[in-house]
Amino acid sequence: MFRTFAVVSAAALALGATAAVAGAQPAPSTCQYELSPPSVVNVSGTDVVTATVTPRACDGAVTFQTVACIQMAGASDAGTCARGAGILPAQVFFQPYRPGAVYTSTGRGCASAGNPPQASCQQSGPLTATL
Repeated sequence: MFRTFAVVSAAALALGATAAVAGAQPAPSTCQYELSPPSVVNVSGTDVVTATVTPRACDGAVTFQTVACIQMAGASDAGTCARGAGILPAQVFFQPYRPGAVYTSTGRGCASAGNPPQASCQQSGPLTATL
């Protein structure tokens, strides 16, 4: 009888330890995001600089927000950002466009996973271009 108790106790301890380790750090769920480099586009007759952050494949998570930002080198402000809700891409438009200036795009994608859901964000960039 003592031997049976010892085997059951050892099994319970082993299972308990495994459950505690497995529950302590769940495997991270991730999404991939694509940041475009700054580029010049014409919007209603005006040249502006644009960049996008587009959600790509997700592994066990759901994208809930994307953010794309552009900053011009030497500018006194922090730049301009735009948000995309859900799985929609974020596209930012920066003006005024100054030919020959250096522009930098950065981005972020945020997803949630798990029960209860937990958010995690992934930074992208910077990507720099002289336009």
